[in-house]
Amino acid sequence: MTTVADQPDSPEILERFNSTLGLVDVVARQVARAIGGAVEVGDLVSFGQEGLLDAARRYDPTRGVPFRAYANYRVRGAVVDGVRSMARLPRRAHRRLAGLEAALRVSEGAAEDAFAPGPPSADPRRAEQALIEHLAGMATAMAIGLVATPVRGDEGESVGLAPDEGPEQALARAELLEVVRRAIEELPYEEAELIRRHYLEGERFDGVAQELGLSKSWASRLHTRAIGRLAKRLRGVAA
Repeated sequence: MTTVADQPDSPEILERFNSTLGLVDVVARQVARAIGGAVEVGDLVSFGQEGLLDAARRYDPTRGVPFRAYANYRVRGAVVDGVRSMARLPRRAHRRLAGLEAALRVSEGAAEDAFAPGPPSADPRRAEQALIEHLAGMATAMAIGLVATPVRGDEGESVGLAPDEGPEQALARAELLEVVRRAIEELPYEEAELIRRHYLEGERFDGVAQELGLSKSWASRLHTRAIGRLAKRLRGVAA
């Protein structure tokens, strides 16, 4: 890992980094529990510190978003990316990580919207509603990630049922997945392509965005908006 001392960073950046280091330990242990200890906590901490330093450098205090809130998704994203880069996860942990990654991508898109040009909202009611919708979107993304991600064998092949998934659970997952497929068809074209190709067809998110001619930032924001639309549609189906 590149250390803070190696970087020509300002005192403000170093203060943000050092004052929020405790967040890295919290996130690392949460992810370690989620994936069943497939990666050493120390490695997860290293990934998280890289994410925190990146967040400290990118943070724009004029947007009115607390640094810890902004850093939270950056740290989690860095840890998840690190796990994917170094570990072949057990099958039972694969879907959990996919669900976590989906929820994090929603947070990333929300943060991109929050840091987009324009005055931040000062209306407490709008802020509360935005938080409710954000949490619903995270839950929806996690559910889609869990039900849509195929379980892979050691050589990368699809193997059908997860080790702890019986026929009834598989049927329920298939039924929910069909509902998700129909809801995706109602999304605007770019949003539908991002969701369908990433979650249902297993393509890398960045690759899909590049083929659609979308910047990483804009693709992230479109993903969050698409998940928000899906959350509302799925609530309507369940009502």
